[in-house]
Amino acid sequence: MSMLKCVVRHLLVAGALLAAAVSVCHASVVSPRSLLEVADIASPTLSPDGRSVAFRVERASVARDTYDTVWYVQGLGDPWPRRVADGGLPLRDSAGQSIAPKVAWSPDNRWIYYLALIDGKTDVWRAAADGSGAEPLAHDAADVRDFALGEGGRVLRYSVGATREEVRSAERAEYDQGIHIDASVPIGQGLFRSGYVGGRMATQRFGKVWFDHVSLLADVPDRWTAIDLATGARRALAGSDVPSVPSLAPGKAGVEGDAWMSVRDPHGGREAWLTRVGDGKGQMYRPDVLLSALPAGHARRAIQCKSELCTGKAITGIQWRPGHDEVLFTVTDPREGLAQSILRWNVEAGVVRAVVKTGGLVNGGRDSESSCGVSAEALVCVTADAERPPRLERIDLESGKRHTLFDPNAALASDMAKVPVRLLRWMDKRGQWFTGQFYSAQRSGAGPAPLFITYYSCPGFVRGGVGDEWPLASLAQAGISALCINRRPGYTMDAVARYGEGLAAVESVIDMLSRKGEIDRARVGMGGLSFGGEVTMWTVTHSNMLATASVANPVMSPFYYLINSMKGDAFLKGLREMWGLGSPSKTPQRWKALSPALRLDRIRAPILFQHSEQEYMYALDYEIPLVREHRADLYVFPNEPHQKFQPRHKLAVYERNVDWFRFWLQGYEDLDPAKAAQYARWRLMRSNLHEGTQAAGGG
Repeated sequence: MSMLKCVVRHLLVAGALLAAAVSVCHASVVSPRSLLEVADIASPTLSPDGRSVAFRVERASVARDTYDTVWYVQGLGDPWPRRVADGGLPLRDSAGQSIAPKVAWSPDNRWIYYLALIDGKTDVWRAAADGSGAEPLAHDAADVRDFALGEGGRVLRYSVGATREEVRSAERAEYDQGIHIDASVPIGQGLFRSGYVGGRMATQRFGKVWFDHVSLLADVPDRWTAIDLATGARRALAGSDVPSVPSLAPGKAGVEGDAWMSVRDPHGGREAWLTRVGDGKGQMYRPDVLLSALPAGHARRAIQCKSELCTGKAITGIQWRPGHDEVLFTVTDPREGLAQSILRWNVEAGVVRAVVKTGGLVNGGRDSESSCGVSAEALVCVTADAERPPRLERIDLESGKRHTLFDPNAALASDMAKVPVRLLRWMDKRGQWFTGQFYSAQRSGAGPAPLFITYYSCPGFVRGGVGDEWPLASLAQAGISALCINRRPGYTMDAVARYGEGLAAVESVIDMLSRKGEIDRARVGMGGLSFGGEVTMWTVTHSNMLATASVANPVMSPFYYLINSMKGDAFLKGLREMWGLGSPSKTPQRWKALSPALRLDRIRAPILFQHSEQEYMYALDYEIPLVREHRADLYVFPNEPHQKFQPRHKLAVYERNVDWFRFWLQGYEDLDPAKAAQYARWRLMRSNLHEGTQAAGGG
């Protein structure tokens, strides 16, 4: 990357220095690091008077191998936000994804309350909206799990489980006595303090959902405490005093379908629902979504939205408009590459009107199902699309007029404007349609470019596909066109058909792009994580379309079965339902159809495996033979869950993937001496694969 020419304006905003938010920079490329260090905005929440919005900004720091989070408050008429508090380390789910922070305003608009992990403790913090200070409130020996304000903002109620010392003591006791292996122990990773929970290395157990991980003593029931915010007095809450929002089952209100999502009007007691309807045969979920709501808090029969604007649509979010008889709903359109629109439905009048339509995400953050902040007059949303990183916008609910409030990624947006990106739509041979975001290569020659494909889900600002491991813009600027394919809506239960849909998407788009002369079909690579990794391995073993691949997770194999069978019935039931698998001895043909471990002879493309330590052992029965035969390279990243999140690990993954695909698709080698051993291995792989191809042809 050439020298950056960068001028950074430092703006003094109400006594707080807002730096780098309005950088004016010009770079020759969109580097992997710039994609990693994008500022993400989360949880925009409007004050009760509708005049200000609170939100959190999260940004990775490679230099310090951590994440910076900051809480801001901005008046809707102000040009810049005010920094009000440090947000601490992001709380994460067990897959490694950052959890959108919970935040609540005081009724008098003076304070924001939020959960924050600071100095190894998760507490409820209160920050003054004017930026004059912030403080923790619970000071509990246990990490806070949840909180709520009550009695007009005069009382804080919060819940905790086991204390931090109780958890550490349980971990030490296991270490001293030996860890008993049972269905709860995640075999295949370190057994003692091997994964991050609550910001520290913790001993983990399986939770209740598939491969969800939790800390020791996570099953200790909630204990609720109430704090009088004026006096500081505390009291333990009995079960009857625990804050809760009772929800009416949609069926009791005459709503058909399977319950999916509900939201209660906080002021009027009305309820709105999304239910799944239609014929779901062969699918995990029924295919269509029904929007319904109670017209008034005392009503017992729901009204269904019947406008053509809300029927047959992929509705993914709902919220009530304060002070109105309107439900705001979000449509995430699969035919438009998961682009989102927000509409408003007047429940009493039955009228639906569009508020805003975008080419990307318009919601409360990176999660496509998160909600915008809402007042009677406006939405405050995080917007992002394929060529534009996240920014914060105010959207008028009557006119739909949009106004940018805060753009912390302006410099990157300027660089991304130099990368040609467009939405592709195409059909396979069976007439099934697909969409994907296509980043055209910057070409140095006249011939068609090589192509990289990743598969699964591509909403908003696509950095590196699901898991963020393949920097699409960086690949395009290096001369490799990059395509992120959205899977078809729904989840097909038959695994062969499910993977076949992915294979058909890949095959048909390669045909289309090669016919147009945009890509060289002899130089196509593919990569993926989770379901995307499964489809990548399926494409490697069931076609000859790929010249190379990169996979970030294990897929089905006998070793995967052996290790995880200790989980017992929950795991075995999932295998039967989602893959049609019993044990390898009871369903051998199904295993042969699905597992690359039993089809090693079909793998002809070199594969780069970059796994998390939590999962890599599941794949060793097929990866070790490939590595020993110089057909694959394997890296494992310590203390990482399903999705890697440590900044230096993520940057290493990004950069190695760029090196890998440039080597195999362009014949390019970086002259950095630190990479000499990497290229020596890859050259040996290339020689070995070339000899194997010649031998196969000669036979």
